[in-house]
Amino acid sequence: MLGRERQKGNAAAGTSAEERVLEVTAAMQGTLSFKDPVNLRISGRFDGTLETLGTLTIGDRAQVDAEITGEIITIAGRVSGKVVATRQLTLVPPARVSADIWTPRLAVREGAIFEGACHMSAAAETQEAAQALSVDEVAQYLELEPSVVRQWAAQGRIPAAPEGNGWRFEKGRLDAWIASERARSQG
Repeated sequence: MLGRERQKGNAAAGTSAEERVLEVTAAMQGTLSFKDPVNLRISGRFDGTLETLGTLTIGDRAQVDAEITGEIITIAGRVSGKVVATRQLTLVPPARVSADIWTPRLAVREGAIFEGACHMSAAAETQEAAQALSVDEVAQYLELEPSVVRQWAAQGRIPAAPEGNGWRFEKGRLDAWIASERARSQG
């Protein structure tokens, strides 16, 4: 279920702090994107793309296959894909993470399992990794076939940088290119 929201007051501190928690307990597929900070907890199955500000917790029974971008991420469940934590990533038992991760701060607690590549860099570089798109992501974004995106990249018709045997696209440069192409076609 999506949408269980809890509010907590902080009476002990003498203030009325409010915490909003959104919990996903069902199986979901697709894209979840939050532009405002939220405390998100995934306790079920999620496949797709997840972008959040605030705190993301992936519970011990969760199974996630996704491209994840968040500020502070704690993983206790099973995760595969790509994880970009712009501030901090913590793996706690019984976490099983098979992913490439980018974060300036990483904590792996005893009993948690991590398999993949870890890129630890300054927060600015981690932000840049969060904005990197694959050929398939660009194809979906532009509603084109991946082969067309590869062809355009090879021909220099779309802003891209060679990376290994493929291409890397920066979302900011891609959005600027889209805007200039629209202006050119309308002018």
